Amino acid sequence: MSVTDLAPITDLRVNGERLWQALMELAKIGATPKGGVCRLALTELDRQGRDYFVAQAKAAGCTIRIDAVGNIFARRAGRNNDLPAVMTGSHIDTQPTGGKFDGNYGVLAGIEVLHTLNDAGIVTEAPLEVVVWTNEEGSRFVPVMMGSGAFIGEFKTDFILEQKDRDGISVGDALKSIGYAGTDTISPKNVGAYFEAHIEQGPVLEAHEITIGVVTGALGQRWFDVVITGSEAHAGPTPMALRQDALLAASHMVQLVNQTALDHAPNARGTVGMLDNYPNSRNVIPGTVKMSVDFRADSDEILSKMVETLHAKAQDIAKKGKVKIDITQVVYFPPQAFAKELVSAVRNGAKNIGLSEMNVVSGAGHDAVYMARVAPTAMIFVPCKDGISHNEIEDAKPEHLEAGCNVLLHAMLERAGS
Repeated sequence: MSVTDLAPITDLRVNGERLWQALMELAKIGATPKGGVCRLALTELDRQGRDYFVAQAKAAGCTIRIDAVGNIFARRAGRNNDLPAVMTGSHIDTQPTGGKFDGNYGVLAGIEVLHTLNDAGIVTEAPLEVVVWTNEEGSRFVPVMMGSGAFIGEFKTDFILEQKDRDGISVGDALKSIGYAGTDTISPKNVGAYFEAHIEQGPVLEAHEITIGVVTGALGQRWFDVVITGSEAHAGPTPMALRQDALLAASHMVQLVNQTALDHAPNARGTVGMLDNYPNSRNVIPGTVKMSVDFRADSDEILSKMVETLHAKAQDIAKKGKVKIDITQVVYFPPQAFAKELVSAVRNGAKNIGLSEMNVVSGAGHDAVYMARVAPTAMIFVPCKDGISHNEIEDAKPEHLEAGCNVLLHAMLERAGS
């Protein structure tokens, strides 16, 4: 049966119970005592998770391909397999103290879409693919979003395979050890569209009591390493006016980062997530502080203004504190708008099912950000409890996960059947 032959296509729904059971089965692999998951990329536990995905995909009638960096592509044939595939997916590697749904939901929602189509006897015009991207989290290997970045050509394959973890194990060796060093070549030119379903990882949808986040794009990111150099001195004999206190200057930098983001609300973010104080002794005035700065915004113009403010006011802080402040950019992801036609497909899917929806912007990086550079791309967000993610207590309601999967189903059908 083809999409065009199906009578009330809008009545088609996924099996929410089957999706939930699959998520809970995958969550057993690397389960932690607090209810989360620790399944780092390319470990033995990751192998078990990958094996589970492959088994699920084969049960849904897919053929499996694996590329050189371990990305797994599960393909369901269409009526015209010369057409570019309509793809969905995410990742199954986790943070050391990760949850059950980050990444995993997007992968297994894709599998559930295929099961649902099989149950209904539907063959799409274009082929469908579900992909598992390697090392999205970056918890074991750097860079983050490694698999999708390599797929689109942002990173060379040899560079990726040479990257090592803290124990000196390379990506290439880790792939071989778990049996996922693939040889298939998959071109991004053969992707006609990419959808990614994901928990929001933030509190907006829950706060507004909205079920579906229609993601219009992702915030741009600029990360910096900051080194503040003062001078260590004894905390007792050194008068306040004569100090070169690196930590005091750092405290002003933290306030600067926070205020700069507030000045560009609502879609700007500013975070200092890492701070290393030297010598970190209670009776020594700190002489050196190393800290991170993470700026995010929905336009390059705003990002540039934030960075200009950071540099200008940092020099004021340095002069006042009699310290030196060096700022080095280490990461840049430009703001990424998603394809209007795919965003509309997501919105239409929600409306046709009768689900509440609202536009949202992704504040986090996702594989979809890379995929948007090579193919029309969109994302579907569903709420997560208290907006918490990258945490063992990460949680989501089964009905919300089912709703998002239904939207994914209809968005993919709209694209694959056109």
